[in-house]
Amino acid sequence: MAKTDPNPHAIIFPYPYQGHIAPMINLTIKLASIGFSVTYVNTEFIHHTISKSQSADFNGPFDEARKFGTDIRYRTISDGFSLEFDRDLNFDEYWESMFTEFPARVDEFVRDTIESDTSGAPFFLIADTVYSWPATIAKKNNLVNVALWTEPATLFSINYHLDLLKQNGHLPYNGDGDTRISYIPGVQSISTKDMMSYIQDPEAIPMLFKIMVKAFDQVKNADFILYNTVQELESEALSALNEKHPTYAIGPINFFNECKILNIAKSLWAESDIIRWLESKPPGSVMYISFGSIAQITKQEIEEITHGLLISQVSFVYILRPNDLESNETNIFPFGFENDIIDRGFIVPWCNQNMVLSNPAIGGFVTHCGWNSIIESMWFGVPMICYPFFVDQPTNRKLVVENWKIGINLCDGDQIKRHEVAHKIIILMNGEYSIKLRQEINKLRKVLHNALDIDGSSQRNFDQFVEDLKVRLYAKS
Repeated sequence: MAKTDPNPHAIIFPYPYQGHIAPMINLTIKLASIGFSVTYVNTEFIHHTISKSQSADFNGPFDEARKFGTDIRYRTISDGFSLEFDRDLNFDEYWESMFTEFPARVDEFVRDTIESDTSGAPFFLIADTVYSWPATIAKKNNLVNVALWTEPATLFSINYHLDLLKQNGHLPYNGDGDTRISYIPGVQSISTKDMMSYIQDPEAIPMLFKIMVKAFDQVKNADFILYNTVQELESEALSALNEKHPTYAIGPINFFNECKILNIAKSLWAESDIIRWLESKPPGSVMYISFGSIAQITKQEIEEITHGLLISQVSFVYILRPNDLESNETNIFPFGFENDIIDRGFIVPWCNQNMVLSNPAIGGFVTHCGWNSIIESMWFGVPMICYPFFVDQPTNRKLVVENWKIGINLCDGDQIKRHEVAHKIIILMNGEYSIKLRQEINKLRKVLHNALDIDGSSQRNFDQFVEDLKVRLYAKS
């Protein structure tokens, strides 16, 4: 790279869900902080949704970052549907269109962005791995293709080797017994019952399985793959994957030093302020309960969890989104529950999860096992009670409970029961087993923090990625 060469320009497409947006925003800021130009592209619907969650005028998530001289251009693109269209309720229709029609919009956007630039900068593409079009679009526009995987490397390897599952008769899984699988490169022995939901039952949500199959056909043509994990956390999986593609573990992305000082708007919902309430509670006395941004829960499950909370006598923060419940019932809590928890419980529709988990009052986290939640819990040293729902969550649970031993299951049987909920909360918050969990998660907490130090594994991997990327870009230009 000559001194006169312009810095590279990334065109970035996050996947349109909360758990994918946050790491991609932080990766954008990280790249911009080292002098890259970035065009970050949200769908119009996601832009509108984030805008509604903000109390002030919203021009995009990067206004504050630009004050530090970064070159980040925020753009939106239509996903082909009106803002009023319910994308969750009409999942199949929405994603069928994202398969067949959205790629043409992306192609046009990418082409126009490159053609309108006069700087001579080499462009490259960064897209979420779960999209079905990055390799095709990158090849058509002669772009270096970078994939970001926002889940554990272990799950990437399982998805990458779907052909092995088919060859061994484990895709689809017939549900007959508990079979151990130990032939996937870099993946420790795993039960078929701990596989991702779309592998256990591809027909449950056929469109979801179609998305993943197509995505991993595409990612096999990526030039570079970035992982939101840490080398020391998943060394075997990353080593095996690196034999297939240039692989860089750069996580935890949500805690990049460049992003800590910025107030970045990236939440799809308005965040309630519960810090003052938490500050009134003793250290380690509050259980935090959140099942993420997508999963829906039944009224029966809510009743068992809330009764378990009452039995446990533990203080708690419960995040309950308006669309959390599978049915349209409005009276979701047991009769008298709100009166029974006065001063002991705090129920809000959404919050800043990092602010909550970092608060000294928090002693445990009942989680759906989304990867962002797991990473954040590890970062702040908060042990987990796991209650996975679908997609990647059953496999993430296996990592937390069995591999890393930093959490326990909320439900050991087929159905959640209130006395088991109370028992699990009590043993996580107090006692000998609680001490063991906290010792293990504090070890991993140090691993994650060390990884982002100036000489840590993730920082070194990021630096190596940038060096390798520039070599590739300037060789093409």
